[in-house]
Amino acid sequence: MLTQLEEIALATGSVAGKSLYLIPFTLLVLFAINRVKVWWRLRHFKGPWLAYVSSFPAAQYATSGKMWWHYTEVNRKYGELARIGSNDLVCSDPEVIRYMSSVRSGWHRSDWYDSMSFDPYCNNVINTKDPVAHDKMRAKLVQGYAGKENSTLEADIDRQVASFVSLIKRKYIFSPSSNPRYLDFGMAAQYFTLDVITSLGFGFPFGYLKRDEDVHEYVKTTKAVIPVLVLSCCYPVMNKILGHPWVRAITGPHTGDEVGLGKLMGLAHEVVGKRFGPEAEDKQDMLGSFVRHGLPRREAESEVLLQLSAGSDTTATAVRATMLHLLTTPGALFKLRREIDRGTEGGRISTPITNAEAKELPYLQAVIKEGLRMQPPFIGLLAKEVPPQGEVINGMFVPGGTKIGHSIYAAERSEKVFGKDADAFRPERWLEEPDEKKLKLMEDTQQLVFGYGRWGCLGKSIALLELNKVFVELLRVFDFALVNPGKPWKADNYNLWMIDEMWLRVSYREDINFEKT
Repeated sequence: MLTQLEEIALATGSVAGKSLYLIPFTLLVLFAINRVKVWWRLRHFKGPWLAYVSSFPAAQYATSGKMWWHYTEVNRKYGELARIGSNDLVCSDPEVIRYMSSVRSGWHRSDWYDSMSFDPYCNNVINTKDPVAHDKMRAKLVQGYAGKENSTLEADIDRQVASFVSLIKRKYIFSPSSNPRYLDFGMAAQYFTLDVITSLGFGFPFGYLKRDEDVHEYVKTTKAVIPVLVLSCCYPVMNKILGHPWVRAITGPHTGDEVGLGKLMGLAHEVVGKRFGPEAEDKQDMLGSFVRHGLPRREAESEVLLQLSAGSDTTATAVRATMLHLLTTPGALFKLRREIDRGTEGGRISTPITNAEAKELPYLQAVIKEGLRMQPPFIGLLAKEVPPQGEVINGMFVPGGTKIGHSIYAAERSEKVFGKDADAFRPERWLEEPDEKKLKLMEDTQQLVFGYGRWGCLGKSIALLELNKVFVELLRVFDFALVNPGKPWKADNYNLWMIDEMWLRVSYREDINFEKT
């Protein structure tokens, strides 16, 4: 017979055994309750069904390489304010996008921005979320980006445009009698903008165009790093894990690395180091301006890495995309060349063209606007956080703490702004619109590709200066033709566009006499 103690032990064990079965059931119930709460909070916004209970759609879109297409399709299917995650909305309404970024709105950058840095040890002007800290940092940078302390800024860009032209003449003029060489315009445009930004930023170009290769493996590194950063944007907890001192000590990049992000950090450390200390160099370039306005050394190193990406990848995309649209729209290419040739013949365009002269070419300006509109250089959500009290947007209440991202590709193709042909490359829309109020709306919407308000792009004026020059100097010398019109390039997007294999056949232009009408 069992003793009383044995009976008690058996009974206790039986209860404990049954309790073990209750643990997963309890966890399942708690998870279900949590998911219901998540769904309930933004239940009145439409979106893919998984977005009601998880952030999987947002992560899937961001890591697909086709995020611009996914965000656009979501907004076209579910409305200008649609749900893509448990706490995430995406907006294609230009007016709302402007409001979110306006100084007086009370909206702040969300934790989406935490991943926007190539330097995991120090913040930069993009991933600084606190408005006061951001404004102080921006004040130290604005003069450098504006070029007001660099008297040779335009001449420096002219030299890199000339180097771009020289590279093509030197290596890529098509000759059917020899082994044909085709130009990967996607890579060449990247080399051009990298040499521009390093020339303006550090006082000397890194020599991408001269060497016609990926100096310091910048392009290779960004292709490897950026998809990871994009995933971290969707799951901010990844930043907390990867940013933990123990994890960072083991897996983080370091300035002594010979490859990858650490190599670029080491380069930044070396370049910036020459501007500090007893024998510091004081140059009239962007970095020199940053230092003179009080940017500390460590922050300057982080900003230098940001310059390489924000200052080259985005403008390179504008150059590639605009050129592709010109090559696939013969009428637009003809009109632009006619304007260039007439300007040259009439003495209104010098060699090289000046920024002031370019601004007086209406069709060139229309082409640049249309190229930027058709393919915004940065597709990332730039998600802002709704203030604690919540907001009513387009008649619907959005709870405080909700993140709303920009669907900029969809906004730039809005039919209510640009008309029924919003998906078509048609520079004439900027010259033919008779309604001044409508034209103002179009221009304000197109300018959103540079951000808005206190969060606007610091490098906008430099980017436009490059665009004002590069098309004129290339098209006045060369004829370009797509080698594979059916698949003109290889393009993926992880916030930034990664474009290569844009193969062009290049020849010298033959003289064309345009009518003088």
